[in-house]
Amino acid sequence: MNEGKILSGLLAPHPPHLVYGENPPQNEPRSQGGWEPLRWAYDQVRENIEHLKPDVLIVHSPHWITQVGHHFLGVPRLTGRSVDPIFPNLFRYDFGMNVDVELAEACCEEATKLGLVSKMMRNPSFRVDYGTITTLHMVRPQWDIPVVGISANNTPYYLNTKEGLGEMDLLGRATREAIRKTGRRAVLLASNTLSHWHFHEEPALPEDMSKEHPERYDGYLWDVRMIELMRKGHMKEVFELLPQFIEEAFAEIKSGAFTWMHAAMGYPELAGKLHGYGTVIGTGNAVIEWNLEDVGLSRLESVA
Repeated sequence: MNEGKILSGLLAPHPPHLVYGENPPQNEPRSQGGWEPLRWAYDQVRENIEHLKPDVLIVHSPHWITQVGHHFLGVPRLTGRSVDPIFPNLFRYDFGMNVDVELAEACCEEATKLGLVSKMMRNPSFRVDYGTITTLHMVRPQWDIPVVGISANNTPYYLNTKEGLGEMDLLGRATREAIRKTGRRAVLLASNTLSHWHFHEEPALPEDMSKEHPERYDGYLWDVRMIELMRKGHMKEVFELLPQFIEEAFAEIKSGAFTWMHAAMGYPELAGKLHGYGTVIGTGNAVIEWNLEDVGLSRLESVA
C-alpha cells in the first residue's frame, strides 16, 4: 500500500458567484465576469493541484447540514443539478463526481471510534450542495479526481463554540487516520468564508464590481488581522483568537471546516500562502494554502 499523505490544506471559500463569473459549460446562467481577484487566486490553486497529483480531494462544506451526526458521501458516482437556494439566478449547475467510497467509509469508521455520531450517505439520487460543488469546481474544474464530501453537523451552532469545534478536532483526527490507513494522497478543502456580514439586496447586475465592497469595516479589519497571522505561520495565535473572531466577525469558519482541516494536518505552525482575498456580496473570502508536501510534513505517522 502507498504511504498515506496529506499533501496540502486549503481555505477554499464557496461563493457561487465565482462559478457564475467564470461561465463554465456546467452552469446555465451567463455572466460578464466579475470577482476576478478571487477567480485568479483559484487559478494558482489549480496549478498546484496539477503539480501535487492527489488521489482524492476531501471537502467539508457548511451547506450540507446534518443535524444528527457527521455524514460522508457514500455513492460511487453522483450526478444531477445543484441550485443555490439564495442565488438561483446565478447558480444552476449540472454536476458529476466520482466518490472515493473506500476512504469515506474509513473516515466514518474512524470518526465512530472517536465517539462521533457518523453515518454514510447512500442515496444514489442525492443532490450535492452548492458549497461542495463550488469549492470542487474552483480547485479542479475537470472533475477527474475522486472526492470525499463531509457534512456540517453544526454542533458549533447548537452547542457552544468550544464544544462544537472540539467535535471538529476529533473529525479532523479521524480523517487523518483514515487517510493514513488507506494510503491516499489527499488534499483537504475547508469550504469557508471568513467574515460573513453580507448585503441583503443584490445589485441589478450582480457582476457589477463597482457595487462590491466589505459589508462591515470591523469584519474587514478582523479578516486582515487573521490573514496576517496565517501568512506569518502564527497558527497557535489564530486558534486562540478563533472564538472571538467568530463572535465579532460573524465568521463562517464557525461551522468547523477550518478546525477540521488543521486538526487533520496536525496543527502545523506553518505559514499559509495567500493566493487572494476579496469580498462577495460583502463577505470576506480568502484563498489560502498550507502546502505540507513542499516542507516535508505530508507523511502521516501511525498514532498506535
